[in-house]
Amino acid sequence: MKTNAQKLQLSTKATTQPVFETLEESRLLEQVGLGDRASFDELHRRMGTLLFSTAMGVLNNREAAQDVVQDVFIQIWERASSYDSTRGKASTWLITLTRNKSIDRLRAMQRRARLNSDFEEHGKTDVRFDDRDSLVDAIQAERTATIRQAISKLNADQQAAIQLAFFDDMPYPAVAERLEVPLGTVKARIRRGMKKLANLLEPEKRS
Repeated sequence: MKTNAQKLQLSTKATTQPVFETLEESRLLEQVGLGDRASFDELHRRMGTLLFSTAMGVLNNREAAQDVVQDVFIQIWERASSYDSTRGKASTWLITLTRNKSIDRLRAMQRRARLNSDFEEHGKTDVRFDDRDSLVDAIQAERTATIRQAISKLNADQQAAIQLAFFDDMPYPAVAERLEVPLGTVKARIRRGMKKLANLLEPEKRS
């Protein structure tokens, strides 16, 4: 079965059609909401470069920005009918959608980088981690459900510290303030939690 992305086969080489020259983006969105593929192609021709620039401004990563724009246009195709022209210009709606998706992508990338970095730091002491470690593999594959299931087996203090630091993107000092404990306590809880997570996920590595 083809994915939505495969069905759409987005291309920046869409040809301008005279019938669209006088149409506003809001009108094109309305037509897209009715399933008009030609209007979709014209909207992509007009907005593709701007939305890519918006994503690049947030991510500074060409491949990630391209993925975001692809996701945005898939969402446009599926949800164009939800656009309400009384709430703002179509171009503003599209840019906001792109920026929000870019921020979500950036946070996910930063979260994985921070977690990998922290594992490497603690791996210098008692536990050794490398890029083949089951937990790092799970993060890179975005197997969030597996990780959360393992985290649920930690004690409440360790769960809270890891949740805030790695899933809510909070720096350690902010975690300490939120939990009302010293910074050293937060680091100790995360360190002990990581060691336990490595043991819990070890069967995943062998399976």
